[in-house]
Amino acid sequence: MIYTVTLNPSIDYVMAVPDYISGATNRAQTTNAYPGGKGINVSRILEANHINNQAWGFLGGYTGAFIATTLQHLAIKTDFTPIQGTTRINVKLKSRQETEINALGPQITDAEWQTFKQQFSQLQPADTVVFSGSLPSTLPHDAYQQLIQLVVSKQANFIIDTTGDDLKQALALHPLLVKPNRDEVQALFELTDISLNSLKIAGQRLIAGGAQQAIISLGGDGALLFANNHVYFAEPIAGDLQNSVGAGDSMIGGFLAQWTIEEDPVTAFKLGVASATATAFSEDIATQKKIRSVLDHVHITEIG
Repeated sequence: MIYTVTLNPSIDYVMAVPDYISGATNRAQTTNAYPGGKGINVSRILEANHINNQAWGFLGGYTGAFIATTLQHLAIKTDFTPIQGTTRINVKLKSRQETEINALGPQITDAEWQTFKQQFSQLQPADTVVFSGSLPSTLPHDAYQQLIQLVVSKQANFIIDTTGDDLKQALALHPLLVKPNRDEVQALFELTDISLNSLKIAGQRLIAGGAQQAIISLGGDGALLFANNHVYFAEPIAGDLQNSVGAGDSMIGGFLAQWTIEEDPVTAFKLGVASATATAFSEDIATQKKIRSVLDHVHITEIG
């Protein structure tokens, strides 16, 4: 079983304002509300590929109820821990440039935190847990480390998509996959340049640090995979960028969906790239139809 963990979910309220003017009254051309959160996005891609999974995290208030109901309509299994606080709303403004305004997360009480951690007692060695996204400020600073230790104690696998010290500390516990983007890798290793050669060395450092496999996403410039002592490059795919939110999460979801069927990192990488690209070319998280339409355009070459 696959479990995705979103500790700080949100409603993503997307407003299209083509001619946005700062300091003036603007009227949106369209508005849409989506269930947001990196782990939730992974669950949606897994579900699009018919891979059984369950979404975990914290939900509270009317916003939490909206997310729960929407995911139910999308046929995604959930087991969120209810909280007294209210799940946040993030605003995504689409204009000449994309602007995001992300709200603070709700307060999580110690009792709610302890209740959530009890869920990990059900894990089995064949399970995989995906940790994605930011932490609510009221959780312990080592929240991810606590949860990963629970996964490891059950001999289950985990994937982590985070940055900084949380990523560094997770490496030693051998995550199945890590997926920092180019900027995150530069900050993590204090790189003076982000040339291809420098990024290849950084990816190899992720593997040497303990990751079983690593992807470095390059946005519109493609992506790199590090696996089995080889380096692979996925070429960028031309298309109309509509949505940068959730593309990285879609890459993880696609990779894991294929990995669940066949434990081959290259074919998993291919579906991951197709899923990320399909989301980037969609208004929301990609559908299976959109992913399949992109898949034939994914070209991967070994570069090291």
